[in-house]
Amino acid sequence: MRGAVAKYERDNIDTDVIIPGQYLKVHDYDELATHAMEGLDPGFHKRGAKYVLAGRNFGCGSSREHAPIALSGSGIEAVLALSFARIFYRNAVDGAFLLPVEIEEEAYRSIPDGAEIEVDIDAGTVADHTSGRTHRIKPFPGIIAEIIRAGGIFNYRGDGAA
Repeated sequence: MRGAVAKYERDNIDTDVIIPGQYLKVHDYDELATHAMEGLDPGFHKRGAKYVLAGRNFGCGSSREHAPIALSGSGIEAVLALSFARIFYRNAVDGAFLLPVEIEEEAYRSIPDGAEIEVDIDAGTVADHTSGRTHRIKPFPGIIAEIIRAGGIFNYRGDGAA
């Protein structure tokens, strides 16, 4: 996976910022995508980023499946953050909307907004093609990796087969 990053240098980006509450009755994924990150960056859906880079506790707040759906619909393949709220993490993985990738502090500090990056889950790395630096990412726990490989919880059989 390779593309541009939209970086937000803050912690606790909550689901109200990711997809504001007035859009929770919207069920059209394309329409939701136009409002992704609207609470923080109204022009987000026009940026063309494939990745969001943020601080700690990304996706905290209310339990909204709409949050990873809106981000995914806007073209986001993965959110890279120092940590995630558990409910956002599981909604993203279970629905196979996007990958929640935990990164190290050094990667967070050094990857700039707009950088061209490449995430290699198998190698456990994120390469910043803008600076030429490569950083390690936290591996997915066993069952989470199996659910990701299966394409979400509804495709997961629980026997190691995808």
